Amino acid sequence: MRQFVFVTLALASLSAFAEDTTWIAEARRVAAIVPPKLLAVLSEQIAKVGPEGAVPVCRDLAPQMARAASEETGWNIRRVSLKNRNPKAVPDAWERAALEDFDRRVAAGEPPTALDKAEIVTLGDRKEYRYIKALPAQEFCLQCHGTPDRISAGVREKLHTLYPEDKAVGYRAGEIRGAITIRKPI
Repeated sequence: MRQFVFVTLALASLSAFAEDTTWIAEARRVAAIVPPKLLAVLSEQIAKVGPEGAVPVCRDLAPQMARAASEETGWNIRRVSLKNRNPKAVPDAWERAALEDFDRRVAAGEPPTALDKAEIVTLGDRKEYRYIKALPAQEFCLQCHGTPDRISAGVREKLHTLYPEDKAVGYRAGEIRGAITIRKPI
């Protein structure tokens, strides 16, 4: 009888653990919704109107895409960066710590595309699922986020007009440009 009780308790604990981590798979799936769609639209716009004409895609369309995906999935989705362009993209303390960790890990040789973090966070008397996935700068991103020699005068002027406090420049391919971050109350 003792063995049966032990096995039953062990299976119940294993089942609870499995249920506790299923949200991570869902979070990864949800976090993967917006970036590829945004990159596709951005690439198309850059091909049509050049990088200067494509700036509104990141400014206007990306937040709309995140809102639509948030409404569809029930997760709050947004992009953040340690060097933000959009004033609304400033990370909170949890996101900042994750982004700083991602930078350290890339410097230590980890591939930037594999960096993410999932955690259940307690905020006062409530808990929420938190997930963040690194968004490394890709080669075509450098037309607007690269070093000064990579950004045309027209793009610099457009960025200065739209984002006078812009910090999102100076990147090289593979560096962590920012992250997609999602959260959901438990």
